[in-house]
Amino acid sequence: MCGICGVAGLADEQLASTMAGLIEHRGPDGQGVRVFEPRDGRAPATLGHRRLIIIDPSERGAQPMGTPDGRYWITYNGEIYNFRELRAELERDGVRFRSDCDTEVLLALYARLGPAALERLNGIYAFAVFDSESGELFMARDRLGVKPLYYAEHGGALYFASEAKALLPALPPARLRESAVAEYLSFLWVPDPDTMFEGIQMLPAGHYGTWRDGRLDITEWWDMSFAPGSGGGTDWAGEVRAGVADAVTRQKIADVPLGSFLSGGLDSSAIVANLTATMTEPLTTYTVGFSSADLAHEPGSDDAMYARQVADMFGTEYNERILTPDIVDLLPRLVWHMDEPVGDPAAITTYLICAAAKERLTVVLSGMGADEIFAGYPRYLAAQLLRAIDPLPLSARRRVRTGLEGRLTMGRPGRMRGPRRNLLKMLRGIDQPLLERHLVYRSYYRPDELEHVLSPGLRAAQNGRDPYEGHRAHLDCVSGEHWLNQLLYVDMKTFLPCLNLTYTDKMGMAASTEVRVPLLDDELVELSGRVPPREKLHGTKRKYVLKRAMEGTLPREVIWRPKAGFSAPIRAWLAGPLRPMVDDLLSPDTVRRRGLIEPDAVRRMVAANDAGTEDNALRIWALLTLELWQRTFTDGGTG
Repeated sequence: MCGICGVAGLADEQLASTMAGLIEHRGPDGQGVRVFEPRDGRAPATLGHRRLIIIDPSERGAQPMGTPDGRYWITYNGEIYNFRELRAELERDGVRFRSDCDTEVLLALYARLGPAALERLNGIYAFAVFDSESGELFMARDRLGVKPLYYAEHGGALYFASEAKALLPALPPARLRESAVAEYLSFLWVPDPDTMFEGIQMLPAGHYGTWRDGRLDITEWWDMSFAPGSGGGTDWAGEVRAGVADAVTRQKIADVPLGSFLSGGLDSSAIVANLTATMTEPLTTYTVGFSSADLAHEPGSDDAMYARQVADMFGTEYNERILTPDIVDLLPRLVWHMDEPVGDPAAITTYLICAAAKERLTVVLSGMGADEIFAGYPRYLAAQLLRAIDPLPLSARRRVRTGLEGRLTMGRPGRMRGPRRNLLKMLRGIDQPLLERHLVYRSYYRPDELEHVLSPGLRAAQNGRDPYEGHRAHLDCVSGEHWLNQLLYVDMKTFLPCLNLTYTDKMGMAASTEVRVPLLDDELVELSGRVPPREKLHGTKRKYVLKRAMEGTLPREVIWRPKAGFSAPIRAWLAGPLRPMVDDLLSPDTVRRRGLIEPDAVRRMVAANDAGTEDNALRIWALLTLELWQRTFTDGGTG
């Protein structure tokens, strides 16, 4: 992986160097800048690059890279897993290569096919290509948005970069996008193409942009499709088993040390099983956990026990770390690395395991993504179970919700807090139709609750905008599909790229590690669209087809054990080391001065969380992160 940046419409080497310097962590192995002065009516441009060496460590892989004739120049972040096959095709057509890296293959393919080259790629990427003859800049992002790409238009020029912070030196002082705050509080992140920065956009997954003569056009080049097979005689488990094996094999390519995360769950264990099947040396794996003190608020299953079992079974070089982070020092630093406020504490854990793995690895494979394509989250099961109440009148269900909400509480810290939390969350959506209920479960406030949290000024800035608006638009795109595929689609368009893949990329890059996601391999994702819904969610069995696919390979207790969430012990942190920060940054005076949130709403939220009557930990975490983000980026600095 690498970091990219640049500008179309301006020749400025110093600016590009400054932009690249802000993302040095993405590519500590080298920096390159290429300036294109205006010529014969052609617009100027500047491309920047930070390199993390993965394939072909020689200088021949340095970027920005040009075609032999000097017409096309690329700055690229990612991996093309089928580049060797593409290279062989191009060589048969007479193309000659100087390096052994995928960058040169991608550039040659684009020079030949233009935007149609994207259809031929299997990989994760964000890149920009400048045509030095026409002055046109082309930028593109992979199908599911594994690699990020931000852009801004200002002063007749187009600026782009792997991280939003790299754009800030080129733009007016950073300002918060007030209209995005309601979405952030609802989901813990801002749905693309918007960001929390006013004037900065994110190129959506599966889209490309073309800039010429001061005009930017955005085009969707890929969309998820569902064409379930008849299923009568298809061995779907066998298809998925082969698909996972092929995906892991494709994503092994690297000229640097490669290993895997191992949580002891199904997804990472499936990757470890398939990796070790094709390796002659022991695979290096990393497992992390938290101290018993941090887990005291909410004890869970011993994931490390299952990770050790899988490591022993496949003979991996097992590394286990019990994490005791200085969260007070770490949280502000990671807010800077995230660029945008993200209220999911899983980002913290991701950084910590990437930093641990960096001791020995540069490339790490992650099990992320299977839940979105094979229906692994509890909310899909909730949707299945609650279909039984859909015939009941909404008014009757609303009476049940309002009657029980004040009586059910989180109770004392302990093992029952998780089940209580799930029950309370299920209760929040029972008075909604199926699809609306899914949106409620994806959010942390119902619209009526949010009204009481936002300040009057911020409510006015919303101008009637519905935080669910983008989600509903995605649902409309697949209105004719099976209800489960509709839920999977909206999560693949929102939750997956805007939250999970964003923090995975940013936290991996903060530790200068490349995180790959083979369970989101292009061919495996397409296969998942053909798998019938009943094979994904079978009765009460989530991710059913993947579980059956791994039978005979993994221990049954690993395959069929309850799903363990990947997060961090924020409830212990909020009650312990972070409590002074909460009291300071979320004090009534601080909240009132900021003018975004009602101080009384925050005070009530914290008090109810302390008393155990409500679980507001993630709401408080999101507010804390938002305040830190503003102090980092919008209070008079560029971070």
